[in-house]
Amino acid sequence: MALWQISEPGQSPSPHARRLAAGIDLGTTNSLIATVRDGSAEVLPDTAGRRLLPSVVRYRDDGSTVVGHEALASEVEDPLNTIASVKRLMGRGRAEIGESPYRLAANAEGTVRIETVAGDKTPVEVSAEILRNLGARAQAALGGELAGVVITVPAYFDEPQRQATKDAARIAGLTVLRLLNEPTAAAVAYGLDRNPEGLYCVYDLGGGTFDVSLLRLSQGVFEVLATGGDALLGGDDMDTALVAHWERQGARVDSPTTARRLLRAARQTRERLTEESTVAVEVPGVFSGSLTRAELARIIDPLIDRTLVPCARVLKDAGVRAEEIRDVVLVGGATRTPRVRERVEQFFGKTPLHDIDPDAVVAIGAARQADLLAGNADAADMLLLDVIPLSLGIEIMGGLVEKIIPRNATIPSVRAQEFTTYKDGQTALAIHVVQGERELVTDCRSLARFTLRGIPPMAAGAARIRVTFQVDADGLLSVTARELTRGVESEIAVKPSFGLSDADIERMLKDSIDHAASDLAARALREQQVEADRMLEAVRSALAQDAALLVAGEGERIAQRIQELETARQGRDGDAIRAAVVALDQASRAFAARRMDAGLRRAMTGRSVTEFR
Repeated sequence: MALWQISEPGQSPSPHARRLAAGIDLGTTNSLIATVRDGSAEVLPDTAGRRLLPSVVRYRDDGSTVVGHEALASEVEDPLNTIASVKRLMGRGRAEIGESPYRLAANAEGTVRIETVAGDKTPVEVSAEILRNLGARAQAALGGELAGVVITVPAYFDEPQRQATKDAARIAGLTVLRLLNEPTAAAVAYGLDRNPEGLYCVYDLGGGTFDVSLLRLSQGVFEVLATGGDALLGGDDMDTALVAHWERQGARVDSPTTARRLLRAARQTRERLTEESTVAVEVPGVFSGSLTRAELARIIDPLIDRTLVPCARVLKDAGVRAEEIRDVVLVGGATRTPRVRERVEQFFGKTPLHDIDPDAVVAIGAARQADLLAGNADAADMLLLDVIPLSLGIEIMGGLVEKIIPRNATIPSVRAQEFTTYKDGQTALAIHVVQGERELVTDCRSLARFTLRGIPPMAAGAARIRVTFQVDADGLLSVTARELTRGVESEIAVKPSFGLSDADIERMLKDSIDHAASDLAARALREQQVEADRMLEAVRSALAQDAALLVAGEGERIAQRIQELETARQGRDGDAIRAAVVALDQASRAFAARRMDAGLRRAMTGRSVTEFR
């Protein structure tokens, strides 16, 4: 008798089947993707073996897009179309950004758009390119489609920034299992490896954001007691401060290209001073000088001071003294700077932990959480109790804020509070949802507005209206208002007024589908152009070194094939480029063989055959 294999809807038919999942650290400077294989979390490299993907996207005038190392290499020559540090623009209105190295425009709703040769791009679209690249890397390495990902965000990211991150993943075609706070992800990475109990402080200083979180680890439960930080503070600001220092010493900054060159030099100088005591700085035509580690410390100390203020506040919020903390965990590439480690050790009175790569620790923690949420690990092994970074509330009379869910409340969370009308016969109530710690609405972040209609006409103060705030595991908010006598109800899933609309997202998804074929063709062409460049460089180098090995007429045939390949390389016919590459390879093959023979003869000259056994 044949038997059916029965499974729950949406689940794998085999209880032993493993769902492919990954954790993504979507960083300001670099991004990573990691997964759990054979019980061990590992960061997935690209085809060149590089684990870090620079969070840089370049848009070209031919409509193509490049991401990562290739885009980073173009930031100086094409600064206005090469977008870096886009994480700082996520979920932000135009008025919040101030000066920017890019051409920014804003539509009527305030959505930030970056003007490029490929058209205006939102930060969400730029981030989607990075996420799409990471997703493709994982699927190639794992040999299948991802069931879902956990994406990390700074603990201090507010509602619009979290929603923007989720929108970017959706456009990239990724299913988000959860948004996870970066400090919590780091605690997961350390906690699961060590399984200790006690209080931990996670100091996370990345390229563009700073977070500090205080966590209690007890019997597999990760409870965030308090969190703080600065969403606009990181290694990028150290580089900017260093450039300002060089300007005071005479550096010339007169164009976006010059600014990018100096910022790149600043980043490289800061990184080299991690290992060296003095570094020579040379930006031809712009600046020449040197910098010591001690000078760098003086320049960045005010920025480090800014990170220690939230550290003190987090300890105060949790009612904890620094000496009660078991360990301080360092996260983020900027914590490699020796001065940062010195100041953190002075503040907390203990040497911080940094034995897991600070660049990779967040991605590793996210991968472990993704493995759990995908059903590959026992959920009973770990429970995450994260917190809300900023209070959530509504506007009440007088432009005041009534906080409904306070800062550092554990998520997921549901809280309700009753309100009433202030006019006789009032039949509608406008509800303004805000986020922040200030008492006045004008000093807080506006998140959403909606209206509850159908309230029975009553005397002022007689109506009872319950407003319920619900924050899910990703830290995303929905608000419901219900009139209790008649039962009328209205609700809203919070989307920032300057975020992407559903129509925007649908348009982007449709565009990605409509242009799938042309995108593949553009990628194939680009790959052929890269192969052509590689072949031309190799043959020219060989001719420069060993032209004496050419036989009669061979040099002319190779030169002709080089010319043909150069001509094909300038066109947009991938097949023609491929054919020209093959032709040049065939024309130079005998020459290459003679070069190899000559090289072997040179290597063996004067040596005994027995030396090569």
